Amino acid sequence: MDASALLSALLMGVVEGLTEFLPISSTGHLILLGELIGFEGPPGKVFEISIQLGAILAVIVVFRQTLIDLVLKAWRPGPERFYAVNILLAFLPAAVIGATLHGPITRALFNPYVVCTALIVGGVAIIAIERWRPAPSIRSVPEIGPLAAVLVGFGQALAMIPGTSRSGATIIAALLVGAERRVAAEFSFILAIPTMLAATVFSLFKARHDLDLSGVAQIGVGFAAAFVVALVVVRWLMRVISRIGFTPFGWYRIALGSVMLLVLALR
Repeated sequence: MDASALLSALLMGVVEGLTEFLPISSTGHLILLGELIGFEGPPGKVFEISIQLGAILAVIVVFRQTLIDLVLKAWRPGPERFYAVNILLAFLPAAVIGATLHGPITRALFNPYVVCTALIVGGVAIIAIERWRPAPSIRSVPEIGPLAAVLVGFGQALAMIPGTSRSGATIIAALLVGAERRVAAEFSFILAIPTMLAATVFSLFKARHDLDLSGVAQIGVGFAAAFVVALVVVRWLMRVISRIGFTPFGWYRIALGSVMLLVLALR
């Protein structure tokens, strides 16, 4: 395998790690980057699945103590059970809608023009909600109740539109129901674990006849890059988000979507 193929895999992994948990759309960035560099990964869905698993593993590492507490303590009444139930409630809308509409959405909407439009619209929404959102009333993740969790879950379902951003949609929904920025980010990251694992299993099942483990070097490079970069990004965001807010990501989305629309028009 030549060096350019490994470099392309590295770039795709880095972009996955950078964008998966920021409200700027990892799918959108990967589609646009793939178009720009002409990326060709191994046959089947193995490469895409591997870099997503790398990003998921990073979140599991960062929130490992929270996850251990949920596993050990959710079996009896208490805050951990309340937390786990609300994660489940937030997970269900995307799971049901995704299982039903995954195929039509993939066929109809996975193209650069939809991505660019969704980036711009989502950027405007982030800026507007940061400016006019309600005063925070939810100051820890266990305070997110069942109704708020379900609303966040329906926000997550919107992220099936490429370019919308799963983390962006869930964070915006959490802000609208009164969560502090850090709480919104943490709930989004924890919710990502069952959601992304379910999406990965679903993708593996759908593509089971086409899976091919050729290109192991590309897969390994992409997985490692996604894991390391996502680990840094998640830890950084949890430290600074209360201070910087989400508005800079909104402006970034608008700028990127606008520039890419211009590039696509000139090609």
